[in-house]
Amino acid sequence: MTPSLTAQEAARWADRAGLPLARERHAVVAATADHIRAVVSTLRELDLGETAPGVLPAGWESADVAG
Repeated sequence: MTPSLTAQEAARWADRAGLPLARERHAVVAATADHIRAVVSTLRELDLGETAPGVLPAGWESADVAG
């Protein structure tokens, strides 16, 4: 299992990305990143086999989904 991200590491990574964080946010961001990492790890373990990718509902353009 991947070790948890510390508050100091979260602050350093955010700063490197140009998103400096207030000190009181460091622990919250680290916990959120750990949760996201756990979810992604679980999703990677799923065997989707022959499952087809999702289809956009009728009338939706790809630009609508992108943003």
